[in-house]
Amino acid sequence: MAVHGHTHGHRGFRLPVWRTTRTAPASGETAAAARVLAGLRFATGFVFLWAFADKTFGLGYATPAERAWIEGGSPTEGFLSGVTVGPLESFFHDIAGAAWADWLFMLGLLGIGLALTAGVALRLTAVAGTVMMALMWAAEWPLAQHLSDGSPSMSTNPLVDYHVMYAAVMIVLAVAAAGDTWGLGRWWARLPLVRSLPWLR
Repeated sequence: MAVHGHTHGHRGFRLPVWRTTRTAPASGETAAAARVLAGLRFATGFVFLWAFADKTFGLGYATPAERAWIEGGSPTEGFLSGVTVGPLESFFHDIAGAAWADWLFMLGLLGIGLALTAGVALRLTAVAGTVMMALMWAAEWPLAQHLSDGSPSMSTNPLVDYHVMYAAVMIVLAVAAAGDTWGLGRWWARLPLVRSLPWLR
């Protein structure tokens, strides 16, 4: 805030009159931060979309072509049937390869990826993404130093692993309204349904 002094004459006296002008806020830094968050949003969305595409079409990375979802493969069977640690081990084995689990998992990957990329429904996406990451964290159970067969779990951090970090990133993006920059966040927020149900924001 800059202060400028002026004097006005009044009956022989010259009285100072102080006027203030506000300096412009550091909008450059704010805009840069918004762009960085938008870039982080795109990158995170791509992680989910790539996982969906690889499991659907068998791109030859984590999923070979013969095990693609469109070829009759199960996106959950390999991972969940291979769970060998944690209190939910038997639960994950029971649902491995179930059609409902496959569809729920794949729709989750696609929905979260599209929402992050477009910058819409980030609050709902943060909740759904956190639930998904929590389940995957439970499947790997990094708290354990050893697997059920006694072999080392190879866990590098018992609490904060990449699942926790992905969830944290999605929460930050939602709180910061990161969809407003390079996204459809502002348009989405103006929709009547979203205005009446802010949790969809």
